[in-house]
Amino acid sequence: MIRYFYSFLISFIISLIVTPLLINIAHKYNIFDKPHTPIKTHKTATPYLGGFAIWIGFLISLLIIRYTTNFPTGTLSSLRGILLGATFIVVIGFIDDITTIGFKAKFLWQIVVAIILVNFDIKIKFIQPQYLADLLSIIWIVGVINAINIVDIMDGLASGISIIAALAFLFIAFPTEEIYVNFAAAALAGGILGFLKYNFPKAKIFMGDTGSMFIGFTLAALSLGTSYTQINNAAIYSPILILGIPIFDTIYVMYLRIRNGKSPFLGSKDHFALRLEAFGLSRTNIVILIWVISAFLSFSAFIITRVTLIYAILIYALIFFLSIFGGWKLSKIKME
Repeated sequence: MIRYFYSFLISFIISLIVTPLLINIAHKYNIFDKPHTPIKTHKTATPYLGGFAIWIGFLISLLIIRYTTNFPTGTLSSLRGILLGATFIVVIGFIDDITTIGFKAKFLWQIVVAIILVNFDIKIKFIQPQYLADLLSIIWIVGVINAINIVDIMDGLASGISIIAALAFLFIAFPTEEIYVNFAAAALAGGILGFLKYNFPKAKIFMGDTGSMFIGFTLAALSLGTSYTQINNAAIYSPILILGIPIFDTIYVMYLRIRNGKSPFLGSKDHFALRLEAFGLSRTNIVILIWVISAFLSFSAFIITRVTLIYAILIYALIFFLSIFGGWKLSKIKME
């Protein structure tokens, strides 16, 4: 367990040190997220480069651990796949941050990095035939990447729930010793936490698409890396709960956009967090509330991996109906 703490700590310290340096670089080269469109939810131009701090902490942490730990061959292959795909998606995210490449091009490159993971055997293992499992793996990876990207609409929101998700994957995978999942999850959580010091309201820096797509990619990889439980087959769906907030917001926003005759792929202010703001909650309170809900969902996922099938189904059903009810109540809130 101490090795995973070192992975977390190294990534945290590096991200904590690098983030203010990137703030200075962003100011020097005018790399800002400017609120120049109606769908932007912030009021002032803010540096974009925070995703690099998370990625650098993650990368250096895993490289240090790699050369100080004797890994099995399979673990090394999995880590190579994650690092290769993560580096690729960071480059694509940065290009989108500074030039805006459009959602079609982003989808294309996200499919490419998903294929990279599948080729490194990081994919769904419980579905046959294999081509169907590969296809569903690609859809899942691309979906998670976009879900984290979509939910990144308030200071500290995406970063906070991503830390919780990464730690959930760590604690669920830990008993089975899925080593690459444990180290990568710890490094990801540490890197995001170092960045969060500067991203919590009022943010001094944003992660941008560089960070949100990198985090989404890595969380998708982590979700595919463990069997979750030997107690009940339903536990294989627990990643849906761990990533419940971004998945819910993605489905919710797309539903509302389609219902209103808009493209589900173009931005809007239909996010449930913004509806909570319209209801009267402050942004800080909204972020903390969603963190608490995310922690509850992750704890529920952990419980599901430890109980029998009937209890797992009951937990899924309860959360499903609460989600439907919550979405219905939120849709009643009038947005300007």
